Amino acid sequence: MDYSPKLVYFICFSLLFCSFFNPCLSELCHPQDKKALLQIKEGFNNPHVFSTWDPTTDCCLHWDGAHCDEKTHRIVTLEIYFGGGDLSGPIPPEIGDLPYLDVLWWHKQPNLTGPIPRSITRLQRLRFLVITWANLSGPIPDFLAELKNLDTIEFSFNNLTGPIPSSLSTLPKLRGLSLDRNKLTGPIPDSFGEFQGFDFYLALSHNQLSGKIPALLGKKDFTYVDLSRNRLEGDASVLFGSDKNMTQQVILSRNLFEFDLSKVDFPKSLIVLDLNHNKITGSIPVGLTAVNNLQHLNVSYNRLCGKIPVGGALQGFDFTTYFHNRCLCGAPLVKSC
Repeated sequence: MDYSPKLVYFICFSLLFCSFFNPCLSELCHPQDKKALLQIKEGFNNPHVFSTWDPTTDCCLHWDGAHCDEKTHRIVTLEIYFGGGDLSGPIPPEIGDLPYLDVLWWHKQPNLTGPIPRSITRLQRLRFLVITWANLSGPIPDFLAELKNLDTIEFSFNNLTGPIPSSLSTLPKLRGLSLDRNKLTGPIPDSFGEFQGFDFYLALSHNQLSGKIPALLGKKDFTYVDLSRNRLEGDASVLFGSDKNMTQQVILSRNLFEFDLSKVDFPKSLIVLDLNHNKITGSIPVGLTAVNNLQHLNVSYNRLCGKIPVGGALQGFDFTTYFHNRCLCGAPLVKSC
């Protein structure tokens, strides 16, 4: 049967019209995911939250921050990268009703309050858990260790309190942990030397952590470790060693560390070393001149003595790198030896 051009045009237009105005006929978004997202939106009780989440449209195509897998059409990413403070109140428990969620990434939501909900443990596929620059409170819960696929946990810039749970070290795929700028107390767990993830970074700065660095932490070759601005004490030299080839940045400033720097072997992979405002003694080891890629160094406000070794990058820094020590001398300091 031959169709006239007008009839063909009408059929095509009708199908296109239906796909836009009758999403039930062509919607990609899984109905359970859509229901959960709408409940999450309702839980925040703010008309400005997720304003594009219109129940008459397809959540895979038109909902900002929600992204679907191209094949399964299940929600795999829920993200807010920019501020505005629209998320107000605690995280709704329905966050756990997105079983295929791979990435939960919320940033700069200062009105997001309350604890981390237990329902999050239902997200067994979750790899990236990032809620930063918000106002979460309460402890970091032990139950996060149930999320065995986690690659990254970041809770920087919140109001979390209490100790850091040692159970986090049991996460077999974890490669990054950022808990900096909270109100955490207690020691660094002994078990943190048992992290299995490769290319690991650890950020615990700007808290109220105390005690000594666990000796087991020396087993781990951290790419990046920042323990600055806490109340940690004792020997931090376990973080170094010439046998380590991944360590690039070590930031230990403004603590109470006390050890002999002259006895430390530094990895040649080191790029940033910041030890300022501690109680470190001894002298700067000659071995530090072999660290040719060193781009930042600060050993000021310690108790170091002796001549600054000549070579490598050591003379390329200005005097503020070395000043306010007991009796350091040599270039770039004005005091000669």
